[in-house]
Amino acid sequence: MTNDSDNYILEVNNLKQYFPIYKGIFQKVVGHVKAVDDVSFFLREKEVLGMVGESGCGKTTTGRSILRLYDPSGGEVWYRKADGTRIDVATLTSQQMKPLRREMRMIFQDPFSSLNPRMTVRDLISEPLVIHKIAKGQELDDRVAALMNEVGLEPNYMRRYPHEFSGGQRQRIGLARTLSLNPRLIVADEPVSALDVSVQAQVLNLMDDLKERHGLTFLFIAHDLSVVEHVCDRIAVMYVGKIVEIAESEELLRNPRHPYTEALVSAVPPANPDIQMKRIILEGDVPSPANPPSGCVFHPRCQYVKDRCRQEAPVLRPVSTDHYASCHFAEELALRGFGG
Repeated sequence: MTNDSDNYILEVNNLKQYFPIYKGIFQKVVGHVKAVDDVSFFLREKEVLGMVGESGCGKTTTGRSILRLYDPSGGEVWYRKADGTRIDVATLTSQQMKPLRREMRMIFQDPFSSLNPRMTVRDLISEPLVIHKIAKGQELDDRVAALMNEVGLEPNYMRRYPHEFSGGQRQRIGLARTLSLNPRLIVADEPVSALDVSVQAQVLNLMDDLKERHGLTFLFIAHDLSVVEHVCDRIAVMYVGKIVEIAESEELLRNPRHPYTEALVSAVPPANPDIQMKRIILEGDVPSPANPPSGCVFHPRCQYVKDRCRQEAPVLRPVSTDHYASCHFAEELALRGFGG
């Protein structure tokens, strides 16, 4: 997927993340789990790109591979730094990655397990500042207080421990920790899925405010299309380690070009309860990434399957302006979008 890369803060080309399968007393490698298999996409500066799909499709692994929490098995991850230079993150050593940790940050899914229960809120938020030797003493305390104010927490609580806060407050602590180094790119790994529905909207609104205030760019990983619809500029749909469709949010929801996207969209409940949506129930199970099917990975569950789908793997290609789909018959199928 190539375009004018000068406008991109991130460009991922053919990213692969294979995990070896060991067997026997000598732990011989007998295969690989293809968690991320040939994924390509771009992310414009100050944009929010949503990445959706079923559990186990490779969304989180993609985010972690981009940030080098996992070393990619192959592919390129081009990141444009604040000074305008582009660098392939996939080729860097751990030492070379350290300066980029200030610009590329992550929000983890579970606010209960992502915070050290033995550390106070002050220590949790200030830890990145201490590691990168940015502030100390009173300046450090002042910076922590300012960050807590920014995410809607009382600075007086900085001496408390994570167990003294609710789930929504803990995620705010995680947000403050992420913002401490003034990042440019944030990978948000299902940041509201562990929260009550009533709290989700508050955290999403806070993230939107922070994006506008600091000019942030987000890769927003989620499995709930109704959440992604409201916060993302574009949406990428993943299935068994591959991106099968990517487009602007409204375009993808109203005019899906891949059968899997059509099924996901049909599961989104309409805002008006009087509208009856016919949900598409996919038959069969999600294939194992350790043994994906031949041809199109979705063909065993696709209601539009043809012989070509079983034999030839489709490529992610443009089907209209800024709309990409991985389906041999994307232009031919009359798929039903949201409200259709």
